[in-house]
This record gives sequence, C-alpha cells and structure tokens, in this order.
Amino acid sequence: MKIEHIAMYVTDLEEAKDFFVRYFGGKSNSEYHNSKTDFRSYFISFDDGSRLELMKKPNLKEVVKHPDQTGYIHIAFSVGSKEKVDEITETLSQDGYEVISGPRTTGDGYYESCIRAIEGNIIEITI
Repeated sequence: MKIEHIAMYVTDLEEAKDFFVRYFGGKSNSEYHNSKTDFRSYFISFDDGSRLELMKKPNLKEVVKHPDQTGYIHIAFSVGSKEKVDEITETLSQDGYEVISGPRTTGDGYYESCIRAIEGNIIEITI
C-alpha cells in the first residue's frame, strides 16, 4: 500500500505550482478546470511516483496556520544528501521564504530544515 497523493487548497494556484516545480523538481500536468464550479487543479508528480494535487476554488476561507495544531502540519521532501538540504534551504531563504528551523540534526537523527512556504504551509527538507 502507498499514499497515492496528497491534496492542498491554495489561493494562488500558479504560484504554488511554480514553487514545487522550481524548488523540488516536480512535473506538472495541464491545468484541470471545471467550468461549472470554477474548481481548478494541477497534479505535481515527483521522480519517486508520489504526487501532490494543488487545488483552487472560489470562496476559500484563509485560516491562520499554527505548527501546534492538530491535523496535517507539513510536507517533507527527501532530497538525497545533507549538501542538497543546505543548498535548497539557502536558495529558499535567499528567495524570501522564512526558514523556521535548521538545517540541523534533530534529536531523532534526521538532518532537516523547515521552511514556511506557500501560503504559510510548512515544507520540511530532509536527506
């Protein structure tokens, strides 16, 4: 069994798509648009077969995201090496994204950083 995909609502669909393509090497399909409901989405595919569905529809409610709430908290990307974690973290920082932790080795042995990225959502970058 595997997770087929994870879905995320966003207010800026194009910006979100470009983020995952640019920084994490995702490949996007063509935009899906349901003209009756104005629902729009992209599937972003990654080399290991995992996929992220980015979705947008009218009248989304923006909520403040807090790292200590219940529910989904972050998406983690394994990038293959400590050097790549450092490189992507530095690039994201230089591009104006907030580094909220790391890069560092955690108490349970992970080398990671966490970035507050698309619309306040946290992205973890690990080996």
